[in-house]
Amino acid sequence: MTPPADPSEEIALARAMAAMAPAGVRTGCRIIREGDETHLLPPEARSIPARQPSMRRASGAARWLAHRLLADVGFEGFALLRTPSGAPAWPEAITGSLAHDDDMAVAAVAAVAGIISLGIDVEPALPLPDEIFSLVAIPADRMGAADRQLAGRILFAAKEAVYKAAYPLDREVLGYEDIAVDLETGHATTRTGRKVSLAHCMAPRVVVLAFCRE
Repeated sequence: MTPPADPSEEIALARAMAAMAPAGVRTGCRIIREGDETHLLPPEARSIPARQPSMRRASGAARWLAHRLLADVGFEGFALLRTPSGAPAWPEAITGSLAHDDDMAVAAVAAVAGIISLGIDVEPALPLPDEIFSLVAIPADRMGAADRQLAGRILFAAKEAVYKAAYPLDREVLGYEDIAVDLETGHATTRTGRKVSLAHCMAPRVVVLAFCRE
C-alpha cells in the first residue's frame, strides 16, 4: 500500500522535476484531490471514456497541470482531448506527456523546435515487486549506479516513458522487451532503432522523463 502524498511532497517533487528537466521542457506535479475531475474542460470530459471517479479525478489533475503549462507558452484554455491511443492531442508545434499514480499527477510540455517528443511516468519510491521486474527487465538493460532499492522501479518508469515518447514518432506498439534502457548513460533504444534520452529523479517519487531530439 502506497502512503498518500502530502503537500510537502508536492513541493519537493516539483523542484526535483524542474532540476532534472532539460532546457525548454516545462514540468509540473499535483497531488490528486477530491473534485479534480471538475478541472476537465467539457470537451475533455466527453473524450475520456473512464467512468470511475478515481480515474476521472486523476485525469482532471493531470490536465489541470497541462492547462497551466500550456498557458505559459500561449495556449490558454486549450482542450487536451484523448486520442484513440489514449494519449492527449497536443497543440501543433507542442509536444507533451501526462502521467499519474494513485496519488500524484505529473505533466511535461515543450516546443517541438528542439525536442520533438516527450514521455513521462511517475511511480511511488518503493522497490518494484520481483514478479513485475521479471516481466520488465531484459539482458540488454543496464542499471549503472542507480539506487539498488529503486533501480527496478526506475527501469519500469523509464520504459513506460520511452513508449510514450516513441509511439507518436514511430506508431509502433512496444513491449517492455522491445526497449533497452541504460540508466548509467541516460539513454534507451527501441526495437525500431529509436534513440531516446532519459532524465529521472527518485525522491520523493520516482519520475522519469524521456525525450527525443531532432
